[in-house]
Amino acid sequence: KKLAQINARADSASEKPMFRSAFKKRRCLVLADGWYKWKANGKQKQPFFFRMKEEVTMLFAGLWETWDDEEGPVETCAILTTDANDLTKEVHNRMPVILAGEDALAWIEPGDDKEHLNALLRPFSPDKLAYHAVDTLVGNVRNNSPDCIKPATSLF
Repeated sequence: KKLAQINARADSASEKPMFRSAFKKRRCLVLADGWYKWKANGKQKQPFFFRMKEEVTMLFAGLWETWDDEEGPVETCAILTTDANDLTKEVHNRMPVILAGEDALAWIEPGDDKEHLNALLRPFSPDKLAYHAVDTLVGNVRNNSPDCIKPATSLF
């Protein structure tokens, strides 16, 4: 099966045919410095960068899959998303599932106790996160530099 989407809804991933097998057997942690979300203001959109206040790296709950195409095996990954917490909902109604400590270890442990695993997939504490507006240059994949996370000098 292909994981053709980069995100999967945490509230339904264990049941959806596209993610069900990976949820049972191929859970992973995706290391990240942060993530971007865009907030619409009329016809314009402002990107924002979310990050941890203290730690540099965070762990997103993910699912992985290997499938074959004409050129051979392809490995794909989807990040699980959940409802936004009180901080992130100011910009968007969804956020990645961030796991820490024992929750991160429990996510990658073998086993398929759906109830236990689903309990891990909740919004992360807003007290540990921060965000700021960034330049729209993040909207182009060719832009891959520290400038992508610098605070924007102007909004919209």
